[in-house]
Parts: sequence; C-alpha cells; structure tokens
Amino acid sequence: MLIRRETPADTPAVRAVTGAAFARADTPVPVEVTLLDELRGSRAWLPALSLVAEGPDGEVVGHVVGTRGHVGGAPAVGLGPLSVHPGHQGRGVGSALVHTVLGAADALGEPLVALLGEPAYYGRFGFRASTEYGVVPPDPAWGTYFQVRTLAAYDPDDPALRGAFAYAEPFDRV
Repeated sequence: MLIRRETPADTPAVRAVTGAAFARADTPVPVEVTLLDELRGSRAWLPALSLVAEGPDGEVVGHVVGTRGHVGGAPAVGLGPLSVHPGHQGRGVGSALVHTVLGAADALGEPLVALLGEPAYYGRFGFRASTEYGVVPPDPAWGTYFQVRTLAAYDPDDPALRGAFAYAEPFDRV
C-alpha cells in the first residue's frame, strides 16, 4: 500500500471510495461525498492534507482529508471524512491514512487536529476528548465523540488554542 497526496485525476476514484464507504440504502449519494465536493471548492481545502491510499494494483482504496478549521483565535485542522473502500476495510488502510495525515499536519506546523469520531478507534492515535484541551465542540451533544490530537506546535499555555472549534464552512451546509 502507498499513501500519497491526492491529485486532480484521483477525484472520481475518491468520490467512488467515499460513496462506497458511507453507502446507505436511504440516500443515493452519501453526504460525505457532497461534503468533499464542497470542500474542494473552498478556501479551507489544504491540498497537502488530502491523501489517498493506493492498493497493490494502483487503485485508490482509501482517502482522508484535513481542512482548515479554527479553535478560539487560532487556525487548526478539521479531519474527515476518512474513507476506506469496504473491500479493503480491516487491513490497516484507515490507520495508515490517519498516521500519515497527522504526520503531514505536524510537518506543516499545525497545532492540533480535531474530528468527530469513535473514541475507541481514534484514541489509539492519541486523540482525546476535546474538552481535555479546553476546545468546545461545534455541537455540545457530540460530547466525547468530538476529539483533539495535539501536535508539536501545540502550546498548552496559548489561550488562542482554547474555545469553540469551527469546521470549514462547507461542514455547515451539508
């Protein structure tokens, strides 16, 4: 498996993988596919944090994206969606994507990454309930499912890194 930056040519494959990963019988196009389309056209898109996983034959089998968010008065990264094609789930693709996007965000000097996800899954990557860091979820009902992973540039004494987290604007529309 190879993890690399997404290219424009990957867009149809990423849409297909995301659609398959989030497929539901009650909707022809999962909201996560629409969200990716909206994020790609926004100023919040961070090309260096849009990564694909290639399978052994060069096909795209997974994708993760980090986009510009804000916490308090500081820029941060909002992670997701994370998508792995159902035929490749349970093989470490998602873990590889998360490790790689965290490393890339760290290399870019980002202070923290926030996401809405399953604590049992994301806890193994160092994510903790956002409230442990003074970061307020966009929706209080998310509770411990809204999590933060601090990176090397995080300064626990910086008051700008506390307060309400805001995802990129497309998250509010879809």
